Amino acid sequence: MPLPAPPFNVLFICSENSIRSIMAEAILRSEGGATVRAHSADTTRATALHPAVIDLLQSNGCDVSGLHPKHMDEFRTNGAPKMDFVFTVCDQAANEECRAWPGQPMNVHWGLPDPVKVQRSEARTDVTFQETFERMRDRIRTFVNLAFDTLDRISLQHRLDDNGRKPGSDTKNCNLPRVP
Repeated sequence: MPLPAPPFNVLFICSENSIRSIMAEAILRSEGGATVRAHSADTTRATALHPAVIDLLQSNGCDVSGLHPKHMDEFRTNGAPKMDFVFTVCDQAANEECRAWPGQPMNVHWGLPDPVKVQRSEARTDVTFQETFERMRDRIRTFVNLAFDTLDRISLQHRLDDNGRKPGSDTKNCNLPRVP
């Protein structure tokens, strides 16, 4: 199956759409330009964004307008954008059994530890959020700079998987369907 033509619809999923997936959506909006449409969602129906993530995104020059928690079922309805890429960014979301997405998007796990759960002093909490942001931004920059027109689906899958295994990754396997 050939790759779709840009712009790509990209969905980031986390158990709670309040930190990592929201970061990824905002970063991809900033870094991806016209080649992507970034979205994020959760598996548990979160109700609010973590306050620190909004401050962090704004301090790093990301637009936060329109960011809010969304459940992944919003992207399975009639009229929802067909996803080209689905990234899980936490182990809980990756380890949940998810039914297949319409259109067979490429599924990738880019797990990062939850910055709220990292055992650090309160003074280090901001550092933990910033480290998570920087790791996510590095992965997204690698993603948007891939030469999509020169890669087949299998090669692209390998590149994206490798990108998720960079230092600081949470590399457990994802139960989402893989590219054949």
